[in-house]
Amino acid sequence: MISRLKLMDFRCYGSFSWQIPQQGPSSWETTPGEKPACWRPFASCCACNPRAQPGPDLWSPTENNPSASAENFRGKSGASCGRRTLRTSASTESRKDQRSYLADSYPVVWMGNDDLSLVQAGADARRKYMDFLGSQWHPGYRLALFSYRRALKTRNYLLKHRHRDKLQLDAYTRQLALHGTELRNLRAHLLALLAPHIALAYRNIGGRQEQVSIAYRASEEGDLYERLCASMDRDIRYGQTQNGPHRDDLDITLNGRNAAQFASEGQQRTTAISMKLAQSSLLTEETGHTPIHLIDDVFGELDPTRRIAFLQSLPADAQSLITTTHLDWLHDAPCPLPAFRLEDGTLAPL
Repeated sequence: MISRLKLMDFRCYGSFSWQIPQQGPSSWETTPGEKPACWRPFASCCACNPRAQPGPDLWSPTENNPSASAENFRGKSGASCGRRTLRTSASTESRKDQRSYLADSYPVVWMGNDDLSLVQAGADARRKYMDFLGSQWHPGYRLALFSYRRALKTRNYLLKHRHRDKLQLDAYTRQLALHGTELRNLRAHLLALLAPHIALAYRNIGGRQEQVSIAYRASEEGDLYERLCASMDRDIRYGQTQNGPHRDDLDITLNGRNAAQFASEGQQRTTAISMKLAQSSLLTEETGHTPIHLIDDVFGELDPTRRIAFLQSLPADAQSLITTTHLDWLHDAPCPLPAFRLEDGTLAPL
């Protein structure tokens, strides 16, 4: 569980520190412009959000040594980042990359406003969803994924060079096929475990007899090595590998129809949230640890009934930190979670 957040010259903050209480879910009501600034270090701490990498947009342009840091209870793992660096640690020891950090860190589920891309956008968002879940689910998945990425990078490098070594290119083609086949098998197994969790989460939030389903779609059929060899001339012409798991996708349907084309925005948001809640329940089931939930302004397309159903779907034993710009949709009803208001760099109970 995350125990403390500290910011220094981070976006609009000169300094900010919060000792997080050891209890269940919390909700923040924030003024516009403050929420993203305080939220991204949490994701950095858990190395789970691709937007949480260090970059010039995070820091005050007038400061030379900006920083943000977060750590978990008992100080066993954490992260700190500066203008150009992200440093992670687990069991008080430094971790050199995301793979080694994920091997020791607490499971995390990140939910954000841009989760609609899981339904609406291209295949890349859905592959990242599977790969981050898989990397927390099983060490074999992490090994297959990072081995595949290394082989792909080297093969693409060789494809781009005119004086390429054909034997070396074939060697990396075999490596790519080996790790790619393993990665696909792991993805298929993971999806078989995940699908019932998605369907249950959708029913709990949607409250209707709508059937959401998800299926894995490979970019090609047959033996991967044979397909890579058959497309070698095309790969050389384009200078990159055209087939493989890095081109695969997930097909998401609602009542048998393509969710991106036929579902309403409310249904699409419910589907995206259900996919993230399914991550949580699957990781709890498979690892024995309830993940930390980092939830950033996901209520937009949901009606009040679905918003309440979503909050009630969060595990009672999880640390869930939620940000939103307002809580007016409660209509004077008491907030079901401990709530705070962030304004002018100060966090106070509502």
